[in-house]
Amino acid sequence: MTTQSPSIKSLFAVGLAATLSLGASYSTEAKDSKSLDEILAAQPEKVQARYTARKPKQTLEFFGIKPGMTVVEALPGGGWYSKIIMPYLGKKGHLIGADYSADMFPLFGFFSQERLDAKKTWVQSWTKEAETWRSDDSATVAAFQLGSLPSAMQEKADAVLFIRALHNLARFESKGGYLTQALADTKNVLKKGGIVGIVQHMAPSDASDEWADGSRGYLKKDFVISKMEAAGFELVASSDINENPKDKPTGDDIVWRLPPSLVTSREDETLKKKYQEIGESNRMTLLFRKK
Repeated sequence: MTTQSPSIKSLFAVGLAATLSLGASYSTEAKDSKSLDEILAAQPEKVQARYTARKPKQTLEFFGIKPGMTVVEALPGGGWYSKIIMPYLGKKGHLIGADYSADMFPLFGFFSQERLDAKKTWVQSWTKEAETWRSDDSATVAAFQLGSLPSAMQEKADAVLFIRALHNLARFESKGGYLTQALADTKNVLKKGGIVGIVQHMAPSDASDEWADGSRGYLKKDFVISKMEAAGFELVASSDINENPKDKPTGDDIVWRLPPSLVTSREDETLKKKYQEIGESNRMTLLFRKK
């Protein structure tokens, strides 16, 4: 089903007002935190090389992330965004990592038993690793797995970020309701009026629902909006900051054909060059608010 969305211009106006309102209560924390520009400039060259494609400054500012907030980051992995967010939130902020449910990983079909076993203790192991990324001026860290939100974390977060993390939840929804549960946890972990920031590989609007089911990494914007609204969120803003019109997937294309993965062209330099010229994926950037 197609959802009619407000214009980008009107959404931006509403989103800006929402962001300013949300951020106002954190303005007093800014003096205790480094500026986002300082933090980005201090990242390793390998990380900075992806700023053009990932646009972390514009993205975090669009979502209204401020020092002093409690932020949940879905699928934080090795900490590409975490290592930016933690010092920016400052010592009065909190970062909570949220991984997929451990029982979802066997559905991928390519994880070793050792890695599957490691997911059973992910909360402890990720938190321990994330502690090594902290300084005395960084946010505290904690973690949970989607589908197992601790009662102590309910209504504690100001923001939840799903940065390229929704497609697998949608892909395996029919196997265990993983997307439904993740969005329920998102609503429960947020304070009233809290926000959800989404960056997601975006399927062409004319793609079939079957093609854009998440298994290729892509989801349709209308699908994401409808699922979020059904889960109790309202769309307040949409941005084109992470869009890449060169990415026009068709047929059997998967998002991982593009940089940085380049999984389908590792033995074909000509094909690899083609995908490198396209760049990283075309991504929607959406801001929602808990009703």
